[in-house]
Amino acid sequence: MQLYSETYGAPATAAGELVDTDTLPTLVFLHGLLGSGRDWQQVVNQLSAKYTCLTVDLPGHGHSRLLQAANFEQTSQWLSETLAARGIERYVLVGYSLGARGAMFHACQSAVSTPVSKLCGLILEGGHFGLPSSDRAARLENDQRWAQRFANEPIAEVLADWYLQPVFSSLNYDQRQGLIAKRSDNLGASIAHMLLATSLAKQPLLQSQLTGLPIPVHYLCGEKDKKFTLLAAESELSFQVIEDAGHNVHVEQPYSFARAVDDYISRTIFKDHSLNNKADGIL
Repeated sequence: MQLYSETYGAPATAAGELVDTDTLPTLVFLHGLLGSGRDWQQVVNQLSAKYTCLTVDLPGHGHSRLLQAANFEQTSQWLSETLAARGIERYVLVGYSLGARGAMFHACQSAVSTPVSKLCGLILEGGHFGLPSSDRAARLENDQRWAQRFANEPIAEVLADWYLQPVFSSLNYDQRQGLIAKRSDNLGASIAHMLLATSLAKQPLLQSQLTGLPIPVHYLCGEKDKKFTLLAAESELSFQVIEDAGHNVHVEQPYSFARAVDDYISRTIFKDHSLNNKADGIL
């Protein structure tokens, strides 16, 4: 099954010559719950002058809203099929929240199932590594309550409460209202299904696997997002805190986010081709 995706970018040098895309990885962006690939537009606008970028609508979201994945395994499989259909040879996964958790699972699964993976890097934003067994029952009960509401109540009313959760505490009133309006075009039943299929209660603990991956892994978080900044700091992974941002860094500070993505890739995967090079004419 292929997920809906959109591709951007025809990398070129300042002289107008095409960059050798065989050496540059494709950046594959995975959004969070209630979002879509279009959430990455401002970041993609910055990076697509250099990299080929692919945004994906996860099951139950955007143009993939009628697709219902059973679990993390099926979501990862559909992602693999989508990348294969697109002819992606080398790629870096960039994931936010639910998308970050899906990216982690995909990376850890690929490391086990694929001897020579095409995945060459992982950049995570606001994604949880997994819960201990003792915390999973309470989390599942919480997710079930939200899923029940999404499936049965007007979505705008549910979203008004959703964005009052502590993880969104950095949002002001106008920002919350904007998100409620933006997310109200989701299908409540589809969101409910994906919320339960990929509940944090069902996610394996991935932190130890991530630290053992043979590819670079980097975590980005906003300075106002105290919960995930602490998780990142305790993870033993490479991480960076973005100033003046909360949980959703790529929306609140898209230019800083894009710069951080390119800087990390340039240091670890593709050296000497950073966007800091003025010849690129980006940012």
